[in-house]
Amino acid sequence: MKKITIGISFIVFLLSGCSLFAQMGGGMKAGQKSGMHQGQMMQSGGMMEHGQMMSGMMRLSNQMSEMMGKMSGMMKDMPAGNMKMMSGVMKDMSHQMMEMSMAMGSGRVSEKEMKTMQGRMMEIQKRMSRMEIHK
Repeated sequence: MKKITIGISFIVFLLSGCSLFAQMGGGMKAGQKSGMHQGQMMQSGGMMEHGQMMSGMMRLSNQMSEMMGKMSGMMKDMPAGNMKMMSGVMKDMSHQMMEMSMAMGSGRVSEKEMKTMQGRMMEIQKRMSRMEIHK
């Protein structure tokens, strides 16, 4: 139980870090453009505009936050058999957070990458739903 709590705390920490990073403008300093024109990404090569990317990241972060709430509620009466499944979901959520963090750190995300991240998030949500059914 202690390991699960530590794992969830780690994921919450990553989630809040990504959110803070996004609110601070992605680490860009005043006057720094880094290939961007007025805060927008180039559309060539399937790259998303900055606003689209941040909207997608906020959506993913909100979904992650909702899953964290469900997960903590499930822990109080979780059967021992579901702990391994929960561990796998937590590991996948952690990988998802790292991928989101890396994408935000680079400041660029292609439409394909965003769809891939959203697809993974949907799969994680489905696994969470299956765990809720089996409790």
